[in-house]
Amino acid sequence: MSNLSHIDRDGRARMVDVAGKPVTARVAVAEGSVRMSRAAFEIVTQGTLNKGDVLTIAQVAGISAAKRTAELIPLCHPLALDQVTVEATLDESLPGVRIRAVAKAIARTGVEMEALTAASIACLTVYDMAKSADRAMEILEVRLVEKTGGKSGDWRRGS
Repeated sequence: MSNLSHIDRDGRARMVDVAGKPVTARVAVAEGSVRMSRAAFEIVTQGTLNKGDVLTIAQVAGISAAKRTAELIPLCHPLALDQVTVEATLDESLPGVRIRAVAKAIARTGVEMEALTAASIACLTVYDMAKSADRAMEILEVRLVEKTGGKSGDWRRGS
C-alpha cells in the first residue's frame, strides 16, 4: 500500500506533506458532457427553462465548486487558485452540453482535482436545471484532459 500517496505504511489515510515541494505554476484542464433528449436540448437552447440560463449558471457553479474542492474531497489540499474558467457550450451532435474547466495556481501541489470538481459540478448543475425536461439525461466522460507543472511534469490525454 505504500505506493499510494494518501495511504501510510499501516494502511491509514493521510494527507500528503507537500511542505518540501517547490512552488511551481500548475494548470489542469478537465472536461465532461451532459447528453439529453432532443426536446430538452431545444428547451435549453431556447433558454425557456423556469430555472434560468443553464449555461451561465453551470459555469458559475463550476467555478464556485473548484474553490471549495478541499472541503469536498477529504485529503485534498486547500489551494489559493489564481484562475478558474468553465466553458459550457451547446453541442447539437450529442445533443447536450459540453463542459471544459481550467484551474491555475502557483502552488506546491497540482490543481487536477479543482478542474475535475469544476467540470463535475458544472455537469451536475446542467442536469439539475434541465431535469424537468429530461430525467434520463446522462453525464458522460468527466475526465482530466491535461496537466502541467510539478515534479511529474506535463501530461496530456492520449500522449
